[in-house]
Parts: sequence; structure tokens; C-alpha cells
Amino acid sequence: MHGVTDSLVIALESIWANALRASLTILGIVIGVAAVIAMVAVGNGAQRAVEEQIAALGAELLTVYPGQSYRHGVASTDRIALTSRDATALARESDLIVDVLPELQSSLQVKFANQNINTSVVGTTPNFLPLRDFEVEHGRMFTQGDGRARHRYAVLGAEIPRLLETDAPALVGETLYIRGIPFEVIGVLAEKGSDGGWQNPDEQLLIPLETAQLRVFGTDRLRSISLRMAPSLAEQQGMVEIERILRREHGILPGQENDFRIRNRQDILSTQQETSRVFAYLLASIAAISLIVGGIGIMNIMLVSVTERTREIGIRKALGATRFAILRQFLIEALLLCLAGGALGILFGWAGAEAISHFAGWSTWVSPEAVLVAFTFAGAVGLVFGIWPARRAANLNPVDALRYE
Repeated sequence: MHGVTDSLVIALESIWANALRASLTILGIVIGVAAVIAMVAVGNGAQRAVEEQIAALGAELLTVYPGQSYRHGVASTDRIALTSRDATALARESDLIVDVLPELQSSLQVKFANQNINTSVVGTTPNFLPLRDFEVEHGRMFTQGDGRARHRYAVLGAEIPRLLETDAPALVGETLYIRGIPFEVIGVLAEKGSDGGWQNPDEQLLIPLETAQLRVFGTDRLRSISLRMAPSLAEQQGMVEIERILRREHGILPGQENDFRIRNRQDILSTQQETSRVFAYLLASIAAISLIVGGIGIMNIMLVSVTERTREIGIRKALGATRFAILRQFLIEALLLCLAGGALGILFGWAGAEAISHFAGWSTWVSPEAVLVAFTFAGAVGLVFGIWPARRAANLNPVDALRYE
């Protein structure tokens, strides 16, 4: 233990005597660790955002999407339509289905006063709120009667007033134009917050489904039909029930492929989580290269240090220092440099993750596991890249070392 303490003191004195060189030496480690921490934080944040996005869908929903048609066993390029008739059949023909939410969506131009934006317009029904876990903050939601009457009513997501540069309460009762068609704003939704995905749920504009079909989109084709099943029903049973009804509605014969797709939240979550995980690994791998480059820098500087201190090594050996003592001293020095760089890198990486979250608006999360792995890897770099200079110092012949000029 006494020998380790002596080696530690000597290593610290050597680092302090060449403080500027030591600082430049650990720069690669600092950058590498900071990059690992920040990039993994971005990946973890993206994965968490996906989980929150799926949870934000509200109830446990199964969602039906249009599929492909098949002709003689070959997939056609034509998409099979989901229509309001499918949604009606699902609601009417099964006691296992508690709620049905048909949706029709497209990105359209919206104009208010002198402001003009392009945003997602969703034709839907009043049960959009409970199924998607939204609340109305100002005004009200349209009703089934509003839809049947084809009223031109609009309910805005919380971000729309800001995009239109108008206070949310002041918009209620005003008229805006969707594709040049006037709509009365009857409500503004409470803010839900960005989910970190490709679409901000607060930037949606809701209109009655029937109005959307007849007055705006000119089609009864649906983008999707979401369904909430009975609480006691197993998910697989629900999917079988949906498949049974839609196959009959679409006239699909036994043995033929479905022309629709049924997705649950876990399918979506698994797919997006895998994408986020691959993204995080890619970023971490790129950042790890910086650590390796930093390790090579440590090795080069340690070799220079061995050359500069050749006479010192010779004197220590002449006074009885063993090969192991010399090896230990230089390994400790390399390890201290890397651990110091690792600690600084963690601080800078944490700060970088916070800066990315603040300025770019991305969701980030610095996990304790990432910090531990980065710090451990930094120490491992010190040992791996410090072993060659340390062995070179330990193997110096004392006589030759004392003669070195």
C-alpha cells in the first residue's frame, strides 16, 4: 500500500509539473466521454419520448389501417379504403368493442386574419378527447349533432393559437379558413406537450368527421379506425373480433389475405423503441471513437514522458526500484489522466445534454448506467494505452538510462 501511495504522489507531481501538456493530453478523453454522455442521453430521451407518445394515446387501443389489395396472390399497388361504413359495422356488430374512433387526416393550409400556416387537420368524432386523453381548455368540443348537421366547427390544438400569433381565449368564436372554407372556432384544447416524435399533438386542428368528408376532403376514406375493447377482453381476442367483422365487410374469402392492418400500442412501441435503440448505439459508437483517439494521444504523450524522464528512471532503478514499481507508477499516471478526463467529460456531457434539450427542444435523459460505463471506459483506455509506455519505462536498462542525455 505504501508503494502505491508513493507512486500516486509521484504521478500527481509529474502531472502538475506539466499541467498544460496534461490538459491538452486529456482533451481527447474529455471530448470522447462528453460525446458519449450527450449522444446516449439523446438516444435515451428519444426512447422515453416514444414510450410517452404511446402512453399519451390514452386508453389501450387497437388501431386499424388500410392495407393492400391482392390479385391472384400478388400485392397490388392500390390501397384498400377504410370507410365510415367499416367504423359503423365495428360499432354495431360487436359487444366486445366499447368505443370506435374513425379519423381522417391531412396537412392543409389554415388562414386566420393575416396569418397563414400549414398544419394537420383531423376529421374525427367527439370521443377523440377521452380516447386520446385530451381536454378542452377554452370553449367546447363539437358534438355528434354538430357532425350530423355538417357544421363548420373547429377545435384547435394548444399550439395553433401561438402559430397564429393570437391568444387562445380570443380565438373562440372567431372564423378561420381551411382550404378557403370558413370554420368557426368553438374550442381550444389544453396543452399536451410534444412527444418527441415527428408530429406535435398540440398542432392538430379538429373538425367533425362528416364535415371533413363532405366539405373539406371530399372522400369518406379514413386514415385509421381506433377501437377500445372491453376491459376484460384479451388483446388477441379483440384483434380476432375486428378481423372477423372487417373480412366480412370487405368480402374477403377464406384463405385470402387481409386488406387491412391491425396494430396495437405494443407493436408501435416495439418498432419505435428498436429504432431509437439502434440510433443510440450508433451515436455511442461514433462517440466511442473519440475515446480511442484520446487514448492514442495519452499513449503518445506517455511515451514522450518516458523519454524525457529516462535519467530519472535510471536513478530510481539504481536506488533499488523494481520493474513492477516503475510499471505501476506510469500506469497510475496514465490512469489518473484518463479518469480526470472522464470526470470532466461527464460534466461537459451532462451540460451538453441539457443544452440540447433547452435549445433544440429534444428530449434527453442522462442515465446513471451511461455515466458509469463512460467513466469505466475512460479508465480502461488509460490502462490499455498506458501499458506500452509503462512497460517501456520498466524495461529500461539502468546503466543505459543513467547515460542518457
